[in-house]
Amino acid sequence: MTRLPNYPITQLPDYPITQFPNSEMSSHVDLVGVLFILWGLLTTLVGLSTLALGIGAVALIASGASSGGGQFAAGITAAAFTALALTAILWGAAHIVVGVPLRRRRHWSRVAALVLGSVDLVLLPYGTALGCYTLWALLSEEGKKLFEIA
Repeated sequence: MTRLPNYPITQLPDYPITQFPNSEMSSHVDLVGVLFILWGLLTTLVGLSTLALGIGAVALIASGASSGGGQFAAGITAAAFTALALTAILWGAAHIVVGVPLRRRRHWSRVAALVLGSVDLVLLPYGTALGCYTLWALLSEEGKKLFEIA
C-alpha cells in the first residue's frame, strides 16, 4: 500500500476519487452495499417464513380436515403464499448478489443496484429509504467515478 505525501491542507493535490479508497463517497457506496446485503437477507427471511405458511396451507389441504369451501380457501392461500414467498426469496437473493460486488466496485453492480434501488422506492418505508440513498450515492459524480473502468 502506498502512502500519500503529507501536504499542508492548503496544498493538497487533486487526486482522482478512485485513488482515495477512504473518501466520503466511498464510505457511502460501501454502506449501500452493506444495506443491500442486509435488505436481501431480511427479505429472504421473510420469504422463507411466508413459504412456511404456504406449506402449512398445503398441509391443511392434504389432511382433508375440512370439506368444500375450506379446501378451496386453503388452496388459494397456499398458491398466494407460495407465489409471494418465491418473489421475496428471489428479490432478496438479487440484493445479496448485487450488494457484494457493489462493495468491490464492479461496474455492472452499479447499474444493477440502480435498477433494484429504483424498484425499492415503492416498498414503503424501508425500501423507499434504501432506494433514495442508493440513487443519491450512485448517481452523484463522485459515485460514478468510483465505478469507472480504468
